[in-house]
Amino acid sequence: MEYDIIDSRRFQTKLWSGGTTTQLYIFPLTADYKERNFKFRLSTATVETNKSDFTLLNGISRKLMVLTGEITISHEGHYTKQLNKFDVDYFDGGWKTSSIGKCTDLNLMTAGKTTGELTAIFIEKEQHINWKIKENCDWLFIYPYSGKIRIEINRIITIISKGDLLILRNPAIRSLEITGNEYSELVFTEIKA
Repeated sequence: MEYDIIDSRRFQTKLWSGGTTTQLYIFPLTADYKERNFKFRLSTATVETNKSDFTLLNGISRKLMVLTGEITISHEGHYTKQLNKFDVDYFDGGWKTSSIGKCTDLNLMTAGKTTGELTAIFIEKEQHINWKIKENCDWLFIYPYSGKIRIEINRIITIISKGDLLILRNPAIRSLEITGNEYSELVFTEIKA
């Protein structure tokens, strides 16, 4: 099992037409978002205009979770959905999609046979949870949107703070012991490649 922690200060934020975007992880590491040659990409974005149009991403499956704020997301010819904090929408990147409202969100984009899930977890200060890792999980990412947690990995206690990213590749363990150093809002991303 390989693991790494990316400190939030290492992430680069760029502008897009509706706000900013921060790439948290892309695989393979040599992939380029503009080239669309990734198997998966995890990012956050701010939507700072009241109405925004999403970039068309043919051949890409998208999962979007609202972290703050709320939006109404519309997929032309398919459906419209209200998304509040920690709600998730799964949709085809090739759909013509727009949103009304302002928010910060987390995006998972997958291509080919790669699939993934987003789950929000809340943990109180000094609360312990045992997170069960799915058997078919090839990658597990833990993103503390707020707070600070400690996790035991390979008998080593690791601290992860707001905005950092924990990456577990090919997890050899089936569960993680997590304790809140303070109240924390966590997003778990599980990927099968």
